[in-house]
Amino acid sequence: MKKQTLGEMIASLRKEQGMTQAVLADKMNVTDKAVSKWERDLSCPDINSMPKLAEILNVTVDELMQGKACPKNESIMNRINEVIQTVLKAIVVAMGTAVLVLSILDKLDLHTGFTLLGIGMLCIGIVLLQDRQHLS
Repeated sequence: MKKQTLGEMIASLRKEQGMTQAVLADKMNVTDKAVSKWERDLSCPDINSMPKLAEILNVTVDELMQGKACPKNESIMNRINEVIQTVLKAIVVAMGTAVLVLSILDKLDLHTGFTLLGIGMLCIGIVLLQDRQHLS
């Protein structure tokens, strides 16, 4: 995502919320001209009013100041997907290791070996499918 100026950020978040400059100005106890100047980067909101502005625009002060908003649900879902992929990859390694060690020790019958390898292959397939969906 392209980094935005503070003014661009305020304007886009305000529009996403379906607010006019006048409505935002009213909520912030400033004039609509002040909001217009913020959005055109001619001036900045007072530092003491930033928490209130961030709350009204439904972002954190950090996101507002950095010029980018991180969709919270999207970032949480990305993190969950990363954890799931890591777990599935660990299962594949564990299954492969178990089959190798048990077959060396002659403690593995053919049916169990194929079952463990099948579970490992299923996990590999899921990981590859998720990687493919993530790339597109």
